[in-house]
Amino acid sequence: MNSEKDEPQKAVNSQLSTVNSFLTHLESERRLSPHTVSNYQRDLKEASRVLGQQDWAAVTVHDIRSLVATLHRQGKGGKTIARLLSTLRTFYRYLMREGIARDNPVVDVRAPRSGKRLPKALDADQVTQLLDAGVDKGDPLSLRDQAIMELFYACGLRLAELLSLNVDSIDMTAAQLLVTGKGNKTRQLPMGKPAVTALKRWLKARPLFVKDSSEKAIFLSKNGKRLSPSSVQQRLKRHALERGLDDHLHPHKLRHSFATHLLESSGDLRAVQELLGHADLATTQVYTHLDFQHLAQVYDGAHPRAQRRKDDDESS
Repeated sequence: MNSEKDEPQKAVNSQLSTVNSFLTHLESERRLSPHTVSNYQRDLKEASRVLGQQDWAAVTVHDIRSLVATLHRQGKGGKTIARLLSTLRTFYRYLMREGIARDNPVVDVRAPRSGKRLPKALDADQVTQLLDAGVDKGDPLSLRDQAIMELFYACGLRLAELLSLNVDSIDMTAAQLLVTGKGNKTRQLPMGKPAVTALKRWLKARPLFVKDSSEKAIFLSKNGKRLSPSSVQQRLKRHALERGLDDHLHPHKLRHSFATHLLESSGDLRAVQELLGHADLATTQVYTHLDFQHLAQVYDGAHPRAQRRKDDDESS
């Protein structure tokens, strides 16, 4: 009877012994650093936790796929899962070399794709801190840069879209901007009052930069040429540091802030899609941090049939 009770513990001890032998192999034969060996140990401990108390040699490809699905549901990112799978592949190559396992169940298993990493949005106070600090500056370069930052945030422009703007892209009377986006597609965008004011102030100063009357770009360099992407990026970083923000501020962050704040206020995903110039709604969902779980929560909280199902589940 005692021997039967001891079987689970023997299995655990066997698992640990196999892992320890592998870690020793990494240290002595492959001469990996203690930090790297520790990473392998952590990954194997996590895999063992999810897989349960079973012989490493008995693990199948279905078990590994179940492991990936479980970790993904628990919120593990694609890169984290990919690293763990890499650890397991190396581990099973060792087990096969030692004659402990007959095959490598991890070979054809891949981690889920990591979502596109997006810049964090500025909060409303940070936007105010950035934009309001330049309102009273009257030198030509400051007027130009203020108009650039206002337009990035007011219209959610891509850097290339802003740089491609010409004088005839603006309709001041209607407070609108004609933008040429990806795929050479154009869209009409509204401008808020602060952006219109900043743009008017810059256009009064713009003749000071004009060297060639045929140049139609709205935003000019000191040499009278259309501004380059690197110039805008550098100026944005400089203004952010001067106004107490971090040095990671770049045009795409202002575009992301525009989308995030607009969606939070309106909840209108389709409108944000149009304003951003996204051909696919799914792109906007990713861009504004909307995921299926959030959409499911909205559905469960708002849809009559979903609510009825929830009530029925609680009463059963």
